[in-house]
Amino acid sequence: MLLETPICDFGWKAPNFELKDTQGNAHTLASFIGKDSLYTKGLLVAFICNHCPYVIAIIERLVADAKVLQKQGIAVVAIMPNDFNVYTDDNPENMALFAKEHGFTFPYLVDADQSVAKAYGAVCTPDFFGFNAKGELQYRGRLDDAKMEHKTNIQKELLSAMLQVAHTGEGPKEQIASMGCSIKWNPRD
Repeated sequence: MLLETPICDFGWKAPNFELKDTQGNAHTLASFIGKDSLYTKGLLVAFICNHCPYVIAIIERLVADAKVLQKQGIAVVAIMPNDFNVYTDDNPENMALFAKEHGFTFPYLVDADQSVAKAYGAVCTPDFFGFNAKGELQYRGRLDDAKMEHKTNIQKELLSAMLQVAHTGEGPKEQIASMGCSIKWNPRD
């Protein structure tokens, strides 16, 4: 089911989390942003999965943009929110393969109980949350204007917005919602 993300709620604070990556290492919000982080200018949280055609269409561009952001002091983390017991393509073993295949330079975390996706209000994959150094939401939009097409003149909206956040602490006022496949919620919830 195709969904669009809500508009940015400027200033909304990033909820804390503790999630494990595909190797079982724990990561918290503080490990990506704040005084204990290597990154000082902000944080991009990307809710993605392995099987979504929208994620597959943008993953190479996301990885390339993440490398630029990391060099500019923005932390990047990807979180897989789907119920991987039902959608086995998204299980941790396949997540590790997906991350390796696409050259992730950022952690890919498992939201096994889906509590983090719910706390953030994530609705689809991909769903992007860009925070400033204070952990305040400044971007809730799409990666770029290419959608699922192969374009040559791409407007890199997320990259541009997050570089603006790194330099000013504020995101652009005009943002276009991301769209993608609905999160595959556990039917027991």
